[in-house]
Amino acid sequence: MDEPERLEKASAEVQERVRASFDQQGLLTHLGARLTRIAPGVVHIALPARPEVTQQHGYFHAGATSSIADSAGGYAAFTLFPEDTEVLTVEYKINLLAPALGDRLEAVGTVLKAGRALTVCQLEVFAALDDGTRKLVANGQQTLIRVSRTAQ
Repeated sequence: MDEPERLEKASAEVQERVRASFDQQGLLTHLGARLTRIAPGVVHIALPARPEVTQQHGYFHAGATSSIADSAGGYAAFTLFPEDTEVLTVEYKINLLAPALGDRLEAVGTVLKAGRALTVCQLEVFAALDDGTRKLVANGQQTLIRVSRTAQ
């Protein structure tokens, strides 16, 4: 996918489908995560800093970091799937590169290869400050499977 395509917005129908699915995510709702960008093959999710998403040293917890990374990739793939399908994670690997400390985390899921059944995404998570400073704190890769709604 080239850069101009990544800058465009997903159609209104795709955005609504992604938002409707996201709103059903109990964990992400509990964490306080929110969608901040939906484009073809690219989704951003923000997670504001609060004590409930930190670990004992005050950094964002790896579980919270991993959860938003997984969901950003899943929804990035979902933007390219047909209307009558859903997405499930098959596997993902995440490297925690630095302690995550900031005003929020920003997860970016980007489709690297979309297939008929399996899709591979790149996962990035940045610690962001309100002044616009961002630092890459996690990086990973994910494989997702497309399933029909009736198959679940």
